[in-house]
Amino acid sequence: MSAHSKTSQNLMLDFQKDEATSALIYAHFARKVKDKKEQKILQQISHDEANHAAVWKQYTKQDMKPNMFKVWWYQVCMFLLGYTFVIKLLELHEYEGVSALKQLEKEIPEVKDIIADELKHEKELIDMLDEERLNYVGAMVLGLNDALVELTGTIAGMTFVLMNTTLTAMAGVITGIAATLSMAASNYLAERADGNPNALKASFYTGIAYLVTVVFLVLPYLLFADDMFVPALVCMIGIVVFLVFIFNYYIAVVKSEKFWPKFIEMATISLSVALVSFIIGWIAKTIWGVEVG
Repeated sequence: MSAHSKTSQNLMLDFQKDEATSALIYAHFARKVKDKKEQKILQQISHDEANHAAVWKQYTKQDMKPNMFKVWWYQVCMFLLGYTFVIKLLELHEYEGVSALKQLEKEIPEVKDIIADELKHEKELIDMLDEERLNYVGAMVLGLNDALVELTGTIAGMTFVLMNTTLTAMAGVITGIAATLSMAASNYLAERADGNPNALKASFYTGIAYLVTVVFLVLPYLLFADDMFVPALVCMIGIVVFLVFIFNYYIAVVKSEKFWPKFIEMATISLSVALVSFIIGWIAKTIWGVEVG
C-alpha cells in the first residue's frame, strides 16, 4: 500500500466500493428478470464485480461497504422507468468505469483483466437492450410533447378566465380526454399510412403518454381550494418542468442523446406557450368582461 500514491490509494478505495455496490445491483436485477439467458448474464456480471472488489481489497487492506443508497436508487429507477432504462444506465457506468480504471493500468497488474471484464459487461448489456418500449419511444415523445404544449397552454389560459380551480380542472379533464382520443386516433392513421404493422400499439403508447400528462397537469387544480388558482397554476408549471426533466433524461439515457439541449428546448416551448396562453386569457377576460360566479 505504501508503494502507491495517495491519489492511487483513494482511487482503489473508490473502485472497491463501486464494485461491491455493482455486485449487489446486478444480483438484484438478476432476480427480477424473467429471461433465463439474461438472468445468467447478470448473475455472472455480479460475480465478476464481487471478484473485482476482492482484488482491490488485496491492495487497500480495508473493508468497504456497498453504497446502499445507490442500490436502492437503481431499484427505484427500474420500478418507475423500466428495465431498458436501468440496463442503459449500467452500460454507461461500465463505460465510465473503463475510462477511470486506465489511470491505474500501469500500477496494478490485475487492472488489464478488470478492464477486459468491464468491456465484456458493456457489450453484454448492450445486447440485452431489446425491450419493446424502446421501439415506441417516438410514439411516447409525440404524446408527451403534444400534451405538454396543448394542455399547459389551455389550462394556463383558462386559469385566469375562470379563476376557479374546480372549473379549470373540469375544463382541463374534458379537453385532455378529448385530445387524448384525438391524438391516439391521428397517430394510428398516420402509422397505418406509413405501413406500420404495429400502428395500434404505437397509438396506444401515444395515448397513454398523453393521458398520464393530463392527470399530472390537472392534479394541482383538484388539490387546491377553488380560490387558490394562482398557487395551482404555479404548481402546474413546476410539474411541467419536472415532467420535461424526467422524460428528457429518460430519452437521453435510453437513446444515448445529449440531455440539456433537448430539456431546455422542450421546457422553453412548453413554458412559452403557457405564458402566451395566460396573456390571451387575461386579454379575453378584460375585453369580454367574463365573470364566473
